[in-house]
Amino acid sequence: MSEWTPVAAAADLAVGQVRIVDVDGTPVAVFNIGGEFYAVEDVCTHDGGELASGQVEGHSVICPRHGARFCLRSGAVEAPPAYEPIAVFPVRVDDGTVYVRDDRWD
Repeated sequence: MSEWTPVAAAADLAVGQVRIVDVDGTPVAVFNIGGEFYAVEDVCTHDGGELASGQVEGHSVICPRHGARFCLRSGAVEAPPAYEPIAVFPVRVDDGTVYVRDDRWD
């Protein structure tokens, strides 16, 4: 099982903000949505573009390149042109720090 990677102090990742962190060589975007943290691979499955700068609506992110829409909770595609889901990562807050972990290969 991979290690937990620190992202930021929870107080430094305000509601509506996103932070990119490298987790075992994978770019991961960590979003603060209403005080809850969600982490997804920062790669659109449609064309490989980044997602972190995309518009967030509710619990969804819209790819800034071609408009594919993904659920930040499950990674599911909510609108084309993407058809494959994005990877989601476990998130925890421990002693005021946000952590993520890549457990896709465990």
